[in-house]
Amino acid sequence: MAGKAAEQGIAAQVARIADGLSRLVSEHIALLRLELAEDARAVGISIGTIAALAPFVLVGYALLCASLAWAVSPWVGVAGGLAIVGGVNVAGGVGGILVAVNKLRTRRMLGTSRRELGQSTRVFSNQNGADPGQQLMPGAALERRTDGR
Repeated sequence: MAGKAAEQGIAAQVARIADGLSRLVSEHIALLRLELAEDARAVGISIGTIAALAPFVLVGYALLCASLAWAVSPWVGVAGGLAIVGGVNVAGGVGGILVAVNKLRTRRMLGTSRRELGQSTRVFSNQNGADPGQQLMPGAALERRTDGR
């Protein structure tokens, strides 16, 4: 009789662990989806900025080429004006593109998912010296941080 009660207790514990792992995996997947959507939006904005500024670089290049061609002509004053306008277009377009590319480089993709997955791994492997019976708070990974993410 006592053996049967122990088996039921063990079965209940295994069922709770399986349920907890299932919930943890589903929360990790939900967090991953939220982060992917946010990262995709940020990447889309940066790519849109690059696409919007690329014509300025092209127009500036065309004006610089035109000013170089006119520089050999007797009207140096006109070429100087075209060179200034072309230089401003190129500088503004390249500067904007460099800012957008730098934002893409510095953005850490899936940062929260990586951190939460690392925490789960540490808990399950008991690397942080935590009590083996310690439980994760359900839904904690989906709570908003103070920075709004």
